Amino acid sequence: MANIVAIVGRPNVGKSTLFNRLTERRDAIVDPQSGVTRDRHYGKAEWTGKEFSVIDTGGYTVGSDDIFEEAIKRQVQLAIDEATSILFLLDVTTGITDHDEAIASFLRKTKKPVLVVANKVDTNDRIFQASEFYSFGLGEVYCISSTNGGGTGDMLDALIATFPPGAEEEEEEIPRFAVVGKPNVGKSSLINALLNEERNIVTDMAGTTRDSLLTRYNSFGFDFYLIDTAGIRKRSKVHENVEFYSVLRSIRSIEESDVCIQLIDAKEGMQKQDLNIFFTAVKSGKGIVLLVNKWDLIEKDSKTMQAMDSAIRDKIAPFTDVPIIFTSALSKQRIHKAIETAVEVYEELRTRIPTSQLNEVMLPIIQSNPPPAYKGKFVKIKYIMQLPTRKKAFAFYCNLPQYVKEPYKRFLENRLREHFPLTGIPVLLFFRKK
Repeated sequence: MANIVAIVGRPNVGKSTLFNRLTERRDAIVDPQSGVTRDRHYGKAEWTGKEFSVIDTGGYTVGSDDIFEEAIKRQVQLAIDEATSILFLLDVTTGITDHDEAIASFLRKTKKPVLVVANKVDTNDRIFQASEFYSFGLGEVYCISSTNGGGTGDMLDALIATFPPGAEEEEEEIPRFAVVGKPNVGKSSLINALLNEERNIVTDMAGTTRDSLLTRYNSFGFDFYLIDTAGIRKRSKVHENVEFYSVLRSIRSIEESDVCIQLIDAKEGMQKQDLNIFFTAVKSGKGIVLLVNKWDLIEKDSKTMQAMDSAIRDKIAPFTDVPIIFTSALSKQRIHKAIETAVEVYEELRTRIPTSQLNEVMLPIIQSNPPPAYKGKFVKIKYIMQLPTRKKAFAFYCNLPQYVKEPYKRFLENRLREHFPLTGIPVLLFFRKK
């Protein structure tokens, strides 16, 4: 089960600052890929070797007090539904407000772990002021300054302790495919088309959220779990919540999958929300298959498919080595091709490339095209190996790892993709001192 942490609280208590501090720690250490944008709502973090997703629920400042309170109520409820642990952030300089009380009353009803976090505790005097937050009855109060990082270590230690044991469970032999995408893109239709095809499918397992369902699909020679994220639209009738909620639900599904089958509406093309979901999967190191759905509704000529393919690849650059399949879930056009491709991506993701083969192929390429000299110094890459991680990661051992620049990293990744089966798989490159 994936660990997801929601930061809840009224506006201006410092949620975004704390969010940035948590996610930047992760970005700086383990996500060297460029071009992967981080939306303000969600990100990846790491503390003492434990990875988790962080969700920032902030941003509502519209309308009258009543509308404002309703907006907070909806967002906090969504966060409670989806998160495994919750950080309740408060501003020590303003003390307890009516909105803080309203959020606390929600949090008292949840059975999920809640950490009360007093922010802006920049001086010892403010530690005393933070004691009033004990009145919420939610347990220990952690004093931090999200601006300078003071106290965040103790808070993170306590947060990690709330994660359920077994979150780092042993690898499941059967692949897990998550069907993700914006509301109304055809996820339900695709899942129905697959599950109605053959009726011997069917081990239903309780999912981790009310709408998410893990279903065993076993037919036509395929055997995998399907993580169904359909139903986003039904639970999100309030317009301003749709994007937030679909991202939240997609994160949950992506984290628990091996391969993401992402649907894109053929009539709309690749939109900002699609890119958010795509880059979340990339950052999580999951295999990706893109399905352009509702293709039967598009007026086409001989160049339409190629034009759409090119437009999508332009938007997802630099990671363009992704299978794109044009489907119609309603008419079942190419849906089995989509599953076949997802299985292929899964197999490639799980396959370890032998070190001898990597060096045999890559070292001559590197010798012919060495890294550019930097400040008169020459980088010499001596040895390459694939790291034993769930993500596809490669270590290049060299004398001056700090002088290997982004364009050359891109060159090496492209050569790896040319010679090894990595289609649909995000690749991480690390440069280490030999």
